[in-house]
Amino acid sequence: MTRKFTGEKILIATHNAGKLDEMRNLFAPFGVRVVGAAELKLVEPDETETTFVGNARIKAHAAVKATGLPALADDSGIEVEALDGAPGVYTADWAETENGRDFVLAMTKTHNLLEQRNAPYPRRGRFRATLVLAWPDGHEEIFEGDVNGTLVWPIRGDIGHGYDPMFQPDGYEKTFGEMNPDEKNRISHRANAFAKLTAACFD
Repeated sequence: MTRKFTGEKILIATHNAGKLDEMRNLFAPFGVRVVGAAELKLVEPDETETTFVGNARIKAHAAVKATGLPALADDSGIEVEALDGAPGVYTADWAETENGRDFVLAMTKTHNLLEQRNAPYPRRGRFRATLVLAWPDGHEEIFEGDVNGTLVWPIRGDIGHGYDPMFQPDGYEKTFGEMNPDEKNRISHRANAFAKLTAACFD
């Protein structure tokens, strides 16, 4: 039996400002107050799992334990067909530098690997997102979403975050990096998972 969310406030267990903005926009119609992990100065837990759901569970339950608030965590990434699904769960790791995350570097690495493999065109990939909503009593709900598309080079657009400028979703001429947030939020992997979450827990 799916549990309905009845609280007034939800903690989004992310330090990523782009993801937090996206979640705020998605939650706006439901009258729920959204707070982010950075606002509450939460420490980011180590993501030691090898699956999206495993890492999302770590983040959600760590946030609940630290605050006593219901928490929603997302783990997401891009899977590139010609790279055997990489970077996948390690998408953010490919962007890590001594000075923080650099996704232009990560996208360049991805493009270079595709070139090294002489990957045929179109170069296919998909964004995947897993959401875990956790309550203080340990209950959790899990929702997954994805969106398929083509990887483009050179990258296009400076809206969004992560690999958005490299990803052109099927049926669209623009990359996620060229779409305004409303347009992207209608079709993104996270929006797909979020629609399942709201249908189950909020409607």
